Amino acid sequence: MSDDKTLMKIPHFDGHYDHWSELMENLLRAKGLWSLAQLDDTRTKDYQVKHYLFQAIDRTVFEQILDRCTSKIVWDSMKRKFGGNQKVKKSLLNALRREFEVLEMRNDETITEYFARVMLVANKMRSNGEEMSDKKIVEKILRTLTDKFTYVVVSIEESKDTDTTSIDEFQSSLVVHEQNFVDPATLMRIKL
Repeated sequence: MSDDKTLMKIPHFDGHYDHWSELMENLLRAKGLWSLAQLDDTRTKDYQVKHYLFQAIDRTVFEQILDRCTSKIVWDSMKRKFGGNQKVKKSLLNALRREFEVLEMRNDETITEYFARVMLVANKMRSNGEEMSDKKIVEKILRTLTDKFTYVVVSIEESKDTDTTSIDEFQSSLVVHEQNFVDPATLMRIKL
């Protein structure tokens, strides 16, 4: 199928620049237009990039950047206005680090729910520049599971190399163990 006939949903800017810029960059790369958003270029394709950018933003934001003449200038303006400066990003990253440090599995929480909470914080940290290895996440989860997983943690630490275990493999292993001692009420909640 040709690129012109492929319809892609344009990510809408909702005030969260980092998330939007990741989605928008992927769209522009997929369309072969990313280099135009990064170069100070006024060729014909630049208008396509501006078109995608303008479709992705609200009218109030659009009116603030309407006078920008190239997609590069539009992109840079969005980055300056909504991307946050280094102090803001550093502060946010420190808050996310604290949140990650205090994460612990709750007694009423399933493995899947806990992994989702941990990965949400870890991915926010990654998108803000933090080096977050799978090993660090696996070790964090091993340390913070509820007491009912103690024997499972010991078993995993003895039988698996946590340095090379992927998060998905680790989660899958824990879900299997969890199913062995989940009460029927919790099992029904998991299935729903």
